[in-house]
Amino acid sequence: MLKQKICVVTGSRAEYGLLYWILRGIQDSETLELQLVVTGMHLSNEFGYTIQEIERDGFQISRKVEMLVSSDSCVGVAKSTGLGIIGFADALEELKPDLVVLLGDRFEILSAACACLFALVPVAHIHGGEITQGAFDDAIRHSITKMSALHFTSTDEYRRRVIQLGEHPDFVFNVGAPGIDNINSLELLDRGALEAQLGIDLSGKSLLVTFHPATLEVDAGLRDFRSLLDALDQFPDVQLIFTQANADTNGRSINMLIDDYVGSRSSAAAFTSLGQLNYLSLLQSVDGVIGNSSSGLIEAPTFKVGTINIGDRQAGRVRADSIIDCGAAHAEILAAMTKLFSEKFQESLKSVENPHGRGGASRQIVDVLLNLDLSKLQKKKFFDLKVQMHDLL
Repeated sequence: MLKQKICVVTGSRAEYGLLYWILRGIQDSETLELQLVVTGMHLSNEFGYTIQEIERDGFQISRKVEMLVSSDSCVGVAKSTGLGIIGFADALEELKPDLVVLLGDRFEILSAACACLFALVPVAHIHGGEITQGAFDDAIRHSITKMSALHFTSTDEYRRRVIQLGEHPDFVFNVGAPGIDNINSLELLDRGALEAQLGIDLSGKSLLVTFHPATLEVDAGLRDFRSLLDALDQFPDVQLIFTQANADTNGRSINMLIDDYVGSRSSAAAFTSLGQLNYLSLLQSVDGVIGNSSSGLIEAPTFKVGTINIGDRQAGRVRADSIIDCGAAHAEILAAMTKLFSEKFQESLKSVENPHGRGGASRQIVDVLLNLDLSKLQKKKFFDLKVQMHDLL
């Protein structure tokens, strides 16, 4: 019996972590053959050359697609996307997968989706239907939805939105967020082991700082990050752990600001790539998360850790009660930090529920792939909302 070839694409450290248990499930299957294509930041020394982490985990790399140019300008990102399409076209021709699995909304993933569209290879998309109004990722995500034949969403609301985009309900599955599976499956480090591993002190108050460019407001993103740094100056005794920005527009500029700030403050550290184990162990150990990363909204609530979400990069996402939204003005960030550290808010976190599920998404995704009839994915029909949609939901 010929195995179905399932090709999974990963282009960033965070995305790989979300895909980990899906990769394991495909690799361990007797009827599926895993093909793994690595691209983007994984292949860049500047961003930690994290392909080594994938290889250490025991996965065989089927193909590397080099696509990042040494520029994070708007022109640079556009050129990288174009190079990615060329590279993925060659990879698909060589590997000839039966299905490609893509997660999220980054430009590397858009390149892969475009190549799949023209190569007539069906796509399964994870984390569709979400909204992030402050980034061009929003348009990328919905575009990938329309180029995909199979969909795995993290909430019912997102499932309804994918269907609203014309996708048939029979091929849209709400499975929850795959990132929660890592929290449930990994043996996380305790505080002492984590301090020794990273060389930091978590005995006092601490914050995990993750800030990425708001790609629809390039200059405003840098201004907002400087405002955040000014606010953090008002809490000199708080241990700060920065994770560096992605290879988005102006990401390098943010990373330069991080390096300068950490160099001037003893109670601060920065990491290019923490890896899933260290990152999730930090989420478990810190007093809060601050910045504009999706992990503060999706994974942090499972740990019942508060998140200060700055600006509108994540505007539109489903939120737990652990999220404190604020503007980027200095005074607003200070007020949010005061609230985060307050006894009342910390007490309220004990009853927080994560709207993105309690785990099991990876297993559900693999189960669908195991029982998939690929012939049903060859030609999509637009699902019109006027056709008694309420009966199908």
